Amino acid sequence: MSLEKEIQTARKEIVSDGYDMSLGEVMNLYKDDELVINPEFQRLFRWDITRKTRFIESILLSIPIPPIFVFQDKDGNWELIDGLQRLSTVLEFAGILKSPEGKKVEPSTLEGTKFLPSLADKRWQVWNEGDDSIDKSMQMQIKRARIRVEILLKESDENAKYELFQRLNTGGAQLSQQEVRNCVAVMINPIFYKLLQRLSENDDFSRTINQTDKALEKQSGVELVLRFFAFKHHPYKNGLDVHEYLDQALVEISQSDKIDWTTEEILFKKTFSLLNDSLGDTVFKRWDGNSFGGKFLMSLYETIAFGISQNLHEIESKGREEQKAFVVARAKALWSDDVFEKNSGAGIRGTTRLSKLLPMAKGFFKP
Repeated sequence: MSLEKEIQTARKEIVSDGYDMSLGEVMNLYKDDELVINPEFQRLFRWDITRKTRFIESILLSIPIPPIFVFQDKDGNWELIDGLQRLSTVLEFAGILKSPEGKKVEPSTLEGTKFLPSLADKRWQVWNEGDDSIDKSMQMQIKRARIRVEILLKESDENAKYELFQRLNTGGAQLSQQEVRNCVAVMINPIFYKLLQRLSENDDFSRTINQTDKALEKQSGVELVLRFFAFKHHPYKNGLDVHEYLDQALVEISQSDKIDWTTEEILFKKTFSLLNDSLGDTVFKRWDGNSFGGKFLMSLYETIAFGISQNLHEIESKGREEQKAFVVARAKALWSDDVFEKNSGAGIRGTTRLSKLLPMAKGFFKP
């Protein structure tokens, strides 16, 4: 297919519309539940008071507001795809934002700014009467501010919503790539999303991956769980960017009705129970000829976790001590394997690493 035809085909999958609205109209849609913010998205509302204040200041100074993107469902309601931080700031300040649990969030109290120092301690409405609320004219100015709403219509291909969300959010300062995938997973299959979250908190798994608190906050554990299932159910195609591959894998396997997730959960837990019993928090660290140590290595995680899981049934035919000895021996032997050594260094691209190491892993860990 030519590039021109590919473009035409892709365009047919996305049917969009858009128009300008006042923030007051958008606020009313939210209050009437005709504009929905998924509770899991709401948990990602992270702007601190300084950023919230600067956004409210921008509105008061009539600085143009970037558009928000929504998906229109079959009932005509809108689901927010992009614009969480901006929209939540306005809703919270106006005192109408609901928490993920459905309770009203207390309105923000603003800071002073360079241009508007008198914003300090101002609120939209006060819980106790006083002089610290913005006046009616300023409230009306905010409500009358215009914002562009870009609408992905229900006639669009369903997967276009997920693709658009990833395109708009990936690379932003606020969300990691896995956090974006989490949001997509919630859109497609909340049960699958909860499975990823639950397994990322498994004790054996958590100990073996040994991630920092900061990395876990950015959902590194969930991404590693996704990789585990992606390698099995969505084989990697050489040349595809690793994160694009994970994006595709998430959509495909979360929509699949052919995967027995009860069985997959058991396999996952057995795999990491064995790895934890064998080498604990050093299993995915370098062997220097005397001991395992250093930092977590993705190349080891991908090779060992995939290789062991693919051969677990045969490995389990041995006694537990023999199983553990096998894991330790093969983990050491990796560092003298030509394929692994050539494709696991710091300068190796992820695309090369996956295309070379995944095919060798199954055979390497075969008893």
